[in-house]
Amino acid sequence: MPMIVVAAQLDFADQASRDAAVRDCGPIQKATRDDEAGCQAYCFAADPCMPNRIQVYELWDDGPTLAAHFKHPNYAAMVVALRKHAITGSWNQMYLVTDHEPVYGPEGQARETFFGGKA
Repeated sequence: MPMIVVAAQLDFADQASRDAAVRDCGPIQKATRDDEAGCQAYCFAADPCMPNRIQVYELWDDGPTLAAHFKHPNYAAMVVALRKHAITGSWNQMYLVTDHEPVYGPEGQARETFFGGKA
C-alpha cells in the first residue's frame, strides 16, 4: 500500500523563536507518534544550517490515517503551539510513495541506480 510523506519548512522571526517552538512542540510530537494509528514518523526539528527554520518530516501509512490526524486533538495542539511563535513563512508538500528500497546496498555502499533504473 502507498505511504504518504509530508515534508515542510517553517521559518520564524529569529532563532530564539524557532528554539522555543521546537521545545514546545516536542511533547506533541511524542503524543502523535504514540497515540495516532498510522503515524510512522513525526518530527519537527531545528535546521542546523538555518537558525530560524524548522524542518518537518512525517510518514503516514495512508490517506485515511493522515486525514484522521488533521482531526485529532494532537494536530490542534500543534497548531496552537506553533502559532505562539513568530512564524514568518512556510512551505509544505505531501508525496504519495508507491515504491521504496534501501539507500545503501548490501555492502553498505550508496546505490548508483534507483528503483531498477527507473529513477
